[in-house]
Amino acid sequence: MHLSKVAVVGLGYVGLSLACALASRGFEVVGLDKDYEKVMMIKRGLTPIYEEGLDKLLRKSLDDGSLKLIYDYEEAVERSNLCFICVGTPSKPDGSVDLSYVEDASRMIGRSLRNRRGYYLVVIRSTVPPGTTINVVKRIIEEESGKSLGDYGLCFNPEFLREGEALQDIFNPDRIIIGCLDETSGEALLNFYRSFHGDSMPPVLVTTPTNAELIKYANNAFLAMKISFINMISQLCQNLPGADVKVVANGIGMDRRIGREFLNAGLGWGGSCFPKDVMGLLRFGESIGVKLPLIEATIEVNEAQIIGAIKLAEKLVGDLRGKNIAVLGLAFKPGTDDVRESRSIKLVEKLLEYGAKVRVHDPRALEKAREILREKVSYASSIEECLSGTDLCILATEWSEYKVLKQEMLEKLMKNPALLDCRRLYDPKEFERIKFAAIGLGPPNSSQ
Repeated sequence: MHLSKVAVVGLGYVGLSLACALASRGFEVVGLDKDYEKVMMIKRGLTPIYEEGLDKLLRKSLDDGSLKLIYDYEEAVERSNLCFICVGTPSKPDGSVDLSYVEDASRMIGRSLRNRRGYYLVVIRSTVPPGTTINVVKRIIEEESGKSLGDYGLCFNPEFLREGEALQDIFNPDRIIIGCLDETSGEALLNFYRSFHGDSMPPVLVTTPTNAELIKYANNAFLAMKISFINMISQLCQNLPGADVKVVANGIGMDRRIGREFLNAGLGWGGSCFPKDVMGLLRFGESIGVKLPLIEATIEVNEAQIIGAIKLAEKLVGDLRGKNIAVLGLAFKPGTDDVRESRSIKLVEKLLEYGAKVRVHDPRALEKAREILREKVSYASSIEECLSGTDLCILATEWSEYKVLKQEMLEKLMKNPALLDCRRLYDPKEFERIKFAAIGLGPPNSSQ
């Protein structure tokens, strides 16, 4: 079975990146989103998000006609034989998962399948709690379409994309996980990926939808736990003369069983996935009567990092009330303009609670940060403007643009030169003439 006409429902980070990637490799793609303004914006070749290389790929796909943007489910289903559901699954106030967008998309696809002839494959790519594909999506599609599995196919196919590197991860994934309800569905999706990847086909695991759903949650929870672990160790290092968490991380990362990735101490994990997925897993466990103490500790350590950074700031400049503080970086990580659950934003908010006057800068995320911080802070269009006349500079997001920071630059621009490195971007030896502190860096020890 050859599936070459694809509908992508939900044009956020995951959906838009997927749609453009598929269009670039010869698939006929229709993109659909319930946000009319977003659809119109994308039609004009403008990306509502910043993702490296995505704007060029979008314009090319629109120009050659391989990607078309529409606003109608029935048309999307009619013009495709495979649909990826990539809608959001945000957190409810209690941290559990809001499935309303997935339910709405399933309902509309089901209705659109009523009079459609021929095999059609529905693939859930949104992150959903274990059991959702079988107990929610399948039920809704069959109620709305009047069809049974076999007349249509259904799979859960999790994405493992890193924001800022989404296209690279789509073209060169570590693996493909296919959770299928029947052999026909699984084989159809597997053949689709074979045609997309060709000779570069990655390893594939075919399993049940429930296993695939749990793999996605467990994957993100483990990575978050790894970050929280090294942040816990960083707190030890800060109280040990001569200790440095970067060296410790390098040492344990040399163990092949552990690996060096996700062992960078800092302000903690944030963004659109880890916070909601880790909390979602915790709440899912509670819903079936299972306690997850490691997940609880992962969250607890993450929350403590912001207060730890505040204490380091106080060590450098004393009482923060009335101090002018420059914060460099607002996106939750470099390479994106996403400020959702950004630890940098949370640090700024905490600084304001302590009475500091805050000026901020970010190469990409300034406007999105403004929607959250509004007039509580001042916004700088350059690094120099951000630093001018301040008492403390805090490196909060490790953009490569901030590597230009030198001791002489801080001495020239700042009122009282002091630097807090929350992402371990700088060599402490290059800032010996000014006040300097860094997460996971212990006090000097002449006898070390």
